[in-house]
Amino acid sequence: MANDTIFALSSGLPPAGIGVIRISGPRAAAALEAMIGTCPPPRRASHHVLRDLHGAVLDDGLVLWFPGPKTATGEDLAELHCHGGRAVVAAILGVLGSIEGLRGAQAGEFTRRAFENGRIDLAEAEGLSDLLAAETEGQRQAAITLAEGAMGRQIGEWQSKLLRISALVEAALDFADEGDVDEGAGQAWWGELTVLHAAIAALLASPPAERLRDGVRIVLGGPTNSGKSSLFNALIGRQAAIVTDIAGTTRDRIEAPIVLDGLPFLFVDTAGLRAHTADAVEQMGMALSTEAFTQADIVLWLGDARDAPGGSILLASKADLEGPRAGLPISVVSGEGLAELRALLVERAKALLPRPGALAINARHREVLRNVDSMISEALTVPDLLIVAELLRTARGELDRITGKAGVEDMLEALFGTFCIGK
Repeated sequence: MANDTIFALSSGLPPAGIGVIRISGPRAAAALEAMIGTCPPPRRASHHVLRDLHGAVLDDGLVLWFPGPKTATGEDLAELHCHGGRAVVAAILGVLGSIEGLRGAQAGEFTRRAFENGRIDLAEAEGLSDLLAAETEGQRQAAITLAEGAMGRQIGEWQSKLLRISALVEAALDFADEGDVDEGAGQAWWGELTVLHAAIAALLASPPAERLRDGVRIVLGGPTNSGKSSLFNALIGRQAAIVTDIAGTTRDRIEAPIVLDGLPFLFVDTAGLRAHTADAVEQMGMALSTEAFTQADIVLWLGDARDAPGGSILLASKADLEGPRAGLPISVVSGEGLAELRALLVERAKALLPRPGALAINARHREVLRNVDSMISEALTVPDLLIVAELLRTARGELDRITGKAGVEDMLEALFGTFCIGK
């Protein structure tokens, strides 16, 4: 499979102004010769008539030829820039499929070949996947940072530091074996490792990438008939939750993703809480509400301050009907407080999301870095330098899992399967 020559439409589905068809593999040049009669000069766009294997004209357009290995995939690569009509694209793809040694690409196969041929590392591939799925400016910036290799550079820097620290530990071991303890060699590694430990801990403590993808989770909570569903509908701008005067109308959690000021949010309406109910379904709904509070990034509490989960934003709902109370006055009828609440949520969300352009780590990165952090913590406390040296060696190898140099076979199919056919 890896030696096959693959092809696919890598631009948007037709009809379109231009269709870009990509060919990658050892028979890419042969495919060009079969369709245009020659292999054009490398890395220069040239105009050619595209023909089928019997010489009939299919289209005319631009052809680009990129001999490997310095290409996007690390292989010989060609691109056909044709007119983007359905019939034109289908005819060209049909001819390519009839050429011996060529086959249609699978989802993500071009990017996977780039990874396998060392043109990108695994973190860059993850960034490209995030970029394809980006819907907000923050998501785009974080994905670009990852796709352009920021993670790989950071990991490379940390591995270099671990290698230097390992050399200092080996030097300290040599002095100890010779019975001549050099305090400089014995202590220098510890200071450098402490600094590195703090740097990794700081990245682990930074806002996670998942919040950019899934949104800051805002959970509305409070007693029955406190106005949660009405506020939920007002905040998301549509009637997603049923609103009635009957206590206990909302039984299940209702979720709605929206974007405010370019920031992603996931609003969650929950069942109202009350002390006593004989309705088993309502009881289940209240249990889900309590669970939702533990998963929330921010809780909007529409009830008595004494019952509010810790860190909640207290709202005095139905401000048009009820007197002054503790909390931000809110009325979905008059609109009072809604603009202030949205501004407050945006302000809170900015502190919970990765800074624009900052390196944002996902769950896979965190798992690896926690393992490395644990190894370094142990290395800083154990008295035996032989154990320290082994821990540092293992930590260097563990970091390879982030860039894909080791231990990632189990997740490659899942990652590249999220890409489109022509990517």
